[in-house]
Amino acid sequence: MSLSASCPILSCAEAGAWEKKLLRDETAEWDAMQRAGAAIAAAMLEDFREIGGLPVNARLLVLAGKGHNGGDALLAAAAVLEKFPGATADLLLAFGEEPLKPLAKLSLEVLRRTAAKRLRVVTLAQLKTELAGYDVCLDGVFGFQFHPPLDDTTAELLAWANTHPRIRLRAAVDLPSGVCEGDERGQTAFRADFTYATGIVKYATIDPMNGDVVGRLRFLDIGFFAAGEPTSGIRVLKPSILEPLARLRYSQTDKRTYGHLIVVGGSRSYPGAVLMTVQAALRSGVGLLTAFVPASLAPTYATHLPEAMWVGLPETAGGGLALAGLAAVKEKLPRATALVIGPGLGAEAESIELACGIVNAATVPMLLDADALRPEVLAAASGKRVIGTPHAGEFQRIMGESGWREQGAVLVLKGPITRISGGAEVYHSLFGGPVLARGGSGDVLAGLIGGLLAQEPDDLLLAAGRGTVWHGLAADLLARDKGQVAVQTTQLLDYLQPALRFSDNAP
Repeated sequence: MSLSASCPILSCAEAGAWEKKLLRDETAEWDAMQRAGAAIAAAMLEDFREIGGLPVNARLLVLAGKGHNGGDALLAAAAVLEKFPGATADLLLAFGEEPLKPLAKLSLEVLRRTAAKRLRVVTLAQLKTELAGYDVCLDGVFGFQFHPPLDDTTAELLAWANTHPRIRLRAAVDLPSGVCEGDERGQTAFRADFTYATGIVKYATIDPMNGDVVGRLRFLDIGFFAAGEPTSGIRVLKPSILEPLARLRYSQTDKRTYGHLIVVGGSRSYPGAVLMTVQAALRSGVGLLTAFVPASLAPTYATHLPEAMWVGLPETAGGGLALAGLAAVKEKLPRATALVIGPGLGAEAESIELACGIVNAATVPMLLDADALRPEVLAAASGKRVIGTPHAGEFQRIMGESGWREQGAVLVLKGPITRISGGAEVYHSLFGGPVLARGGSGDVLAGLIGGLLAQEPDDLLLAAGRGTVWHGLAADLLARDKGQVAVQTTQLLDYLQPALRFSDNAP
């Protein structure tokens, strides 16, 4: 099953052919550039909130080439300067003004009209001499038609921009200058904090080889696929995948309408993980939730989250779940619509044996996370409806195992760009960021996906994609509101509802 709230990711050649088909004349090209410039400015201002918000007297540095990427950068700068009357901009035209293509020249005219006396055209020699500070450096030197090698002058400019100690945020239009597809990336490429893919995400920006210069990738949907799209099995997810969750629920419902999730996990060594999974699952909208945890932890958990039904299971000497609890879980499984197993489970042999027994007995769709992502458990899950949620280390551990590769299985590979595969297509979620690089964020994700799966147990791919985007959008909102550093993982929970309201307007 495919996810409709997504767009194709294309090669540079495919993107060029599609744009040529779509943008048949200068009027259409100019309209697209204006939409791109406005979208870049809006997204950049939102992302700058993660470091306190753009100051009213901001200083911008714009690096513009001669083509449409340069024009997009100029229009984005104009939009920022229009919104911030106290802001100023320095403009470096990498190849001078004369070679500018017609629409790039028109973009420069727009910037000059908007900025009036707040715009200064500079040279690299000036920049090196002054060593002024900038809030934003916006890179629009090259577009996706770039082919290496870089000329020495441009390489010097990009290297200077990369090493300048007083630039707070570096942003690239479409893809960082110096980046192209394949193994030919130039020795110097603009090192972006954010890359704003305008209209089409290109393969080069999702290539892990380029992750160090692409930074955080944003897809700015400016309508290039509104009337159709080329075929591609590599896709990017859009915030609109969450839109159904923001609608009114049908009035004639009760708790059974929204599924019954069973969560199995926890140990005395890792008591917090399963608690975060249950917290997130409760926020997913699931109707009923039963959590099987070590007996010594159940009373405390029940006090903290009385909405869940907590069942204490026998424990091993080491504080993990004992095999003796298998019958109790099996007795409840027929009432469930989905199962999550693994958070905080630990690696004790008896706990893993219990997990195998539960998975073997389960007929409902299930999510395997953390210590449930082991060869023995995967073997028990073979042929069943399974979502696996490994991070990179766990993925390396399970490579070669067939459990999650069986027909109907979905893999959520967590990372700076989370990849979701469920057959012929691979979906990419670009939301989240470094605020998720802390313990427990994966446990929250497991709970969200599990709760969504319990509500729509026949669509594993939808649950995985929707949960991943929801988790990432909440993280973006948390970082914009509180910053990336002085936050806790559980604060994500309070941004889940705002993420639903935000989803249709996300940059």
